[in-house]
Amino acid sequence: MTEKDEKKRALDLALAQIEKQYGKGAVMKLGTEDRPADVPAISSGSLGLDIALGVGGFPRGRVIEIFGPESSGKTTLTLHAIAEAQKAGGVAAFIDAEHALDLTYAKKLGVQTDDLLVSQPDTGEQALEIAETLVRSGAIDVIVVDSVAALVPRAEIEGEMGDAHMGLQARLMSQA
Repeated sequence: MTEKDEKKRALDLALAQIEKQYGKGAVMKLGTEDRPADVPAISSGSLGLDIALGVGGFPRGRVIEIFGPESSGKTTLTLHAIAEAQKAGGVAAFIDAEHALDLTYAKKLGVQTDDLLVSQPDTGEQALEIAETLVRSGAIDVIVVDSVAALVPRAEIEGEMGDAHMGLQARLMSQA
């Protein structure tokens, strides 16, 4: 048996063990016929960004975090994605943790505000519970949480001024 044959046999055994432990498809060769199908996407509203993302927009069924400095267009980008989802007949939700959603601006970007589900939660936990319930319904195409920085933990809101709140937001986000 040649060295190449030995390596192939060892790889086949390793792959068989992984499939047995984690199920079929845990590791796959992308050149084979049983590779994953193309990922459905929702346009970002920007052709250049859709091309750069590689799948034609934001992939459906995935958590996508858009980050950047203040006033860099994060909310505008999410509103464009909502408008695109609505144009395609989808349902969108906007969890406004910042309590700053400008519906007039959203309308100008093409958002059908009458059909937009909006929540302005009091705490980070409430925002995440609402998001989870909407996701589990399976009926929502886009959920925007604006913004992660505004997700204030209940303990911080209910606590006294000067109380130590180290790590509360990190713990909250680890539960998300």
